[in-house]
Amino acid sequence: MNLRTVQAIARKEFYHLIRDFRSLYLAFMIPLLLILLFGYALSLDVNNVRTVVADHDKTPLSRDLIRMLDASSYFSVVGHLPDAESVGQFLDNNRATMGLIIPPGWTENIKADRLSPLQVLLDGSDPNYAGISRGYITIFMENYNQKLRADFFNRKNMEKIKPPVEGRIRIWFNEDLESRVFIIPGIIAIIIMIVGAMLTSLVIAREYENGTMETILSMPVRAADFLAGKAIPYFFIALVDVLAAILMGQLLFGVVMKSSFWLMILASAIYLGVALSLGLLISVVTKSQLVANQMAILITYLPSLLLSNFVFPIENMPVFLQKLTRIVPATYFIDILNGLYLRNIGLKLLWPSYLVLAGMFGFLFILNLIVLKREGL
Repeated sequence: MNLRTVQAIARKEFYHLIRDFRSLYLAFMIPLLLILLFGYALSLDVNNVRTVVADHDKTPLSRDLIRMLDASSYFSVVGHLPDAESVGQFLDNNRATMGLIIPPGWTENIKADRLSPLQVLLDGSDPNYAGISRGYITIFMENYNQKLRADFFNRKNMEKIKPPVEGRIRIWFNEDLESRVFIIPGIIAIIIMIVGAMLTSLVIAREYENGTMETILSMPVRAADFLAGKAIPYFFIALVDVLAAILMGQLLFGVVMKSSFWLMILASAIYLGVALSLGLLISVVTKSQLVANQMAILITYLPSLLLSNFVFPIENMPVFLQKLTRIVPATYFIDILNGLYLRNIGLKLLWPSYLVLAGMFGFLFILNLIVLKREGL
């Protein structure tokens, strides 16, 4: 590789970049907006489930149950309704997502040691939200049952009966189950793919549209020098975006990396090489900036968002899509990010993902060389 040739091509690309306002906008503003948008808006946590109550029992015990429900940070009682039909109307109009119906004689059944069911209605239009709400109300009812049992034993001056089996659950890596802890690292994978692939997808196509590619083909420039020179400015811009994302994640959202910072930079550099190579390949194949831009969104951005285990778990996908995720580079990079940010592990366990990304980079770079040589470079 001729370093002087690479330097000259990189300088030319850098001058073009700083004169092109649209490219700079894509390079810096969109990553910052994505971090803020995803960090603040995209949350899978469920708090303050809007709840309406129809209390047909109207006893101190039923009112105590409703008071405890409203005092919980997971539920917010937004209405006391006269009957079950009104509860259904609130759910239909999306004015509440959960309804609790306490039947008449509920307290009498408890005091007589009879089965005392409650009706809980959940809005299942959002299955994820409904599933989490169901978990909350189930735990709430278990805790309330324990409280009633403890009150009964206290009144009778009896010793509490310890349950024969006690599951002591401990959550590792993300103790508070905050979704932003894994969303912020995932955004870095999206940012690198946007800056790396979408911007470089315009680079060689622009040479073809401006008619300057013919001049380049007639010059004594090797394909490897041409690719390296074109990619270097975008490599450093994307690296700045990665550092900004790490800093903003820590300062604005309190997401701190637990493992090595330099392993993170190494992974970002390799993944960035994959993104740049992919963008350049799209550019040289399409030869049109408009088509290249659309293909870059279709091939890189959407799979990185939807098929990388970032938002939707791969295990829940059909078998065909699960196999398809194995060729999405973001799948491996997000695995590395989760290991570095959450699980505090290093290269000893993450090396397979590093190796796959390095292999993808080598394959795409060689493919670029083959295509460019066919073009006559």
